[in-house]
Amino acid sequence: MTKIVNHWIGGKTVEGASGSHGPVTNPATGEVTTKVAFASAEEVDAAVAAAKEAFVTWGQSSLAQRTSVLFAFRALLDSHRDELAELITAEHGKVHSDALGEVARGLEIVDLACGINVQLKGELSTQVASRVDVASIRQPLGVVAGITPFNFPAMVPMWMFPLAIACGNTFVLKPSEKDPSVSLKLAELLAEAGLPDGVFNVVQGDKVAVDRLLEHPDVKAVSFVGSTPIARHIHTTASANGKRVQALGGAKNHMLVLPDADLDAAADAAVSAAYGSAGERCMAISAVVAVGAIGDTLVEKIRERAEKIKIGPGTDPASEMGPLITKAHRDKVASYVTGAAAEGAEVVLDGTGHTVEGHEDGHWIGISLLDKVPTTAKAYQDEIFGPVLCVLRAETYEEGVALINASPFGNGTAIFTRDGGAARRFQLEIEAGMVGVNVPIPVPVGYHSFGGWKDSLFGDHHIYGNDGTRFYTRGKVVTTRWPDPADAPTGVDLGFPRNH
Repeated sequence: MTKIVNHWIGGKTVEGASGSHGPVTNPATGEVTTKVAFASAEEVDAAVAAAKEAFVTWGQSSLAQRTSVLFAFRALLDSHRDELAELITAEHGKVHSDALGEVARGLEIVDLACGINVQLKGELSTQVASRVDVASIRQPLGVVAGITPFNFPAMVPMWMFPLAIACGNTFVLKPSEKDPSVSLKLAELLAEAGLPDGVFNVVQGDKVAVDRLLEHPDVKAVSFVGSTPIARHIHTTASANGKRVQALGGAKNHMLVLPDADLDAAADAAVSAAYGSAGERCMAISAVVAVGAIGDTLVEKIRERAEKIKIGPGTDPASEMGPLITKAHRDKVASYVTGAAAEGAEVVLDGTGHTVEGHEDGHWIGISLLDKVPTTAKAYQDEIFGPVLCVLRAETYEEGVALINASPFGNGTAIFTRDGGAARRFQLEIEAGMVGVNVPIPVPVGYHSFGGWKDSLFGDHHIYGNDGTRFYTRGKVVTTRWPDPADAPTGVDLGFPRNH
């Protein structure tokens, strides 16, 4: 009997009632291992209702109660790292060490949530007028929702719900239908940590579930991570329904390599940033801009390293890169490589014919490296989300920066150089939300916020860090005047308090 991944509503597993299901595949074998229930609008309503009911008490709970649950959750996450990583590998395909790294980065945000007390401190101004004080406080929103992608089924939800519930909100998660099992494991660990029923809920599903969350009147805010077209739709639709929105979209992250850079270090960084997680991450470096005469040398160094990457099942400790999530995605990624030469690129490495012995039905693709890619090529213009690295050439630093800034995306970028002055100029002049200096994937630590510019972010708030706390709370200003007991009543004064 095929296993079915169901919903988590009101503190327990709830079997799907819509009759609609989707397949969950092991990418390394191509085998359908699981079915996932797709929620109807009514099932989404049930999850939101459970969250709304739980907010009545959770929203009024003490910070000590909330953080005690989160500390317990953190300990459980720590002790279940391997189990979570195995679930990720089974449904996503990434290698075990990569899956463990994902869990570790999610734990960073749980750490931040455990110390939410400091983030939620208000402000007080005393004696702004005679016996008048003004205080600023932050309060939770209510029911908030998270819609998360397949590429980080543990980390991205943990970018959202720990801070949301630490701030006093209740949460409804709609994870990717491609690798849904991790979401239920997180729900079970939260329940074991003592989180009250209904504070955290999971609805599996597709567009039906997403659209209902976007229009539901009791959902106050929506967090999303995914592709740019869907991020734009999420932002437009949820905003039109009066919701606060943070929608993180796609990327085409560039790495600018100056002639004075350590080319061995730059090649190492380019290979790890382009091909790690099989390129299925929004912070992958997918375009290297080589400045001056170093291009040929740099491309050769990248090629030498890329050819040595061991591709295989994520369960094999020797594997450094796993398969892609689905066959359809694998075929789409391959199309960018097979069409590259006709668009003017030089194909240095073509990984489209790669297979793994004993796993011939898996969603395999090898390493591809394209050189001298014109900016008009689809391989450069689109977010490929696979192990394809484009190398472009620029004569000067200024030309390289102009090329990068002309991209509609502005998620992350990096510069490799030994010149501090050039690095300083770059971090000020480049139009991207996250910048690395000799760091290829500049994902901020948990107490700084993650987010891009331009078509990589829709909404005013970045995710996690200080922006995360601000997103999941709203400010209130309270002005108070207390009469001195020694004063006699002086009558009613309808004017503004006198400041002088």
